[in-house]
Amino acid sequence: MSTKSPLASIFGELFRFGLYKPTQGRMVRQATFIAVAVLVAFGCFSLSNGPLGGDDQPVRIGVPLGIWVLLCWVAFRVVCVPQFADFLISVESELEKVVWPGRRQVMQSTVVVIVTMLFLGTFLSGVDFVWKWFFSLIRFIEY
Repeated sequence: MSTKSPLASIFGELFRFGLYKPTQGRMVRQATFIAVAVLVAFGCFSLSNGPLGGDDQPVRIGVPLGIWVLLCWVAFRVVCVPQFADFLISVESELEKVVWPGRRQVMQSTVVVIVTMLFLGTFLSGVDFVWKWFFSLIRFIEY
């Protein structure tokens, strides 16, 4: 059993240039990296328009851009940390086992959901109108 802490493993991984098991879990790792990069981009955009909104343009654009590049590098390296990469590899292998429904089954399920929601909406509106009428009849509420 390793005595190395997870934090030390992450810091060690940040300065490594090789990839851990580069041919396995590629799609899930790329999707995870892109999701993190997009979230960081939204945060940097908010930083640019929020706290740095009154600063000069080089500061307002340069600081968030530098933060985004740095955090994208961190995200790229974190998806290669062995423990996290093994998790993502196992996620991809489980996704390959999923039997996705066909177009016909998706359409049928969508129709069932829409009809059920319309029925429940109509039913709950009716119940609401009945209770409103009953409460106004006994003068519990003014209507």
